[in-house]
Amino acid sequence: MNHIMPFYLLQAEASTTANYLPIVIQIVFALGLVFTIIWGSNLLGPKRSTSDKLQNFESGIEIQGNARQPMAIKYFLIAILFVLFDVEVIFFYPYAVNFRELGWDGFIAVLFFVASFLAGFIYIFKKGAMKWED
Repeated sequence: MNHIMPFYLLQAEASTTANYLPIVIQIVFALGLVFTIIWGSNLLGPKRSTSDKLQNFESGIEIQGNARQPMAIKYFLIAILFVLFDVEVIFFYPYAVNFRELGWDGFIAVLFFVASFLAGFIYIFKKGAMKWED
């Protein structure tokens, strides 16, 4: 006699709300712990409000002028270009992991990839996007 179990007996039981009870209990305990710690530190902690504590903290640097003054668009352009080229470098990781399996076809694809973003870099350089002074 063959003792192979039928496939339907191997399937997991249907999802019920009772299956989620341990997750709900864990979330309730975690939130309770967070609120208890915050409430307890507020209740037990010292409350000394001085003028120094109520002053805005600017990384230890004295406040000078208005923080709402306009900034040069070049700053944002440089930041966006940095993020753009930084994200492109992330695509080298899959090639570095699988370069042996990809062989020469993968190497040629990476060369085209590097050539395309070097062409973009040369383009933005010639357009003057990297010049800070006008």
